[in-house]
Amino acid sequence: MIRILVVDDQSMIRVGIRAILESQDDMTVVGEAENGRAGVDKTRSLRPDVVLMDVRMPVLDGLAATGALLGPERVEGHHPRVLMLTTFDLDDYIYEALRVGASGFLLKDSEPDELLQAVRVVAGGEALLSPSVTRRLIENFVAARPRPTTGSTQLNGLTDREREVLRLVALGRSNAEIAAELFIAEQTTKTHVSRILAKLGLRDRVQAVVFGYESGLVVPGSR
Repeated sequence: MIRILVVDDQSMIRVGIRAILESQDDMTVVGEAENGRAGVDKTRSLRPDVVLMDVRMPVLDGLAATGALLGPERVEGHHPRVLMLTTFDLDDYIYEALRVGASGFLLKDSEPDELLQAVRVVAGGEALLSPSVTRRLIENFVAARPRPTTGSTQLNGLTDREREVLRLVALGRSNAEIAAELFIAEQTTKTHVSRILAKLGLRDRVQAVVFGYESGLVVPGSR
């Protein structure tokens, strides 16, 4: 059973989402919150598997709330997946939310089936945005708002092969494409990716894409 917390400042949105989710045999809504601060508190007490988090809210916005749940202040032993709810597909919050560990974004006007699929995807440990989509988002963001590179020292803990695999992941390549480019087995690629994520403390491939750019391993326009 997938346990879900719905965090949104509009009661009508919360009611609608709850109705959709609770129509499924494999989902249950364990609670609701009307702002980010309440969302953080209820996540810590109720321990849901997935948090549906609105982006713009009073008291504490969705970005800050996600950072509190997944950043240094996170509760040890509980690692919820956060799915951001947004009105705009190019929301300025997207880049920062991916940085702090959000598993993806969903437009509020998405169809019910899309919402259900999104919850199942992130509950299963996958990112909702593909690395190639994430890469385009990051390149656009970096081009408009250049950021200093960070995390380059963490690259020192990777082997030369792992650095190359990470570079290709950051460029949006699939495991099959990386295997073909490096002339290695696809299973070997999967092993490298798993080790990279573990060494760098990253949650998924989407965060690996963000890290690749922030560390300077990849620069906008790379192919």
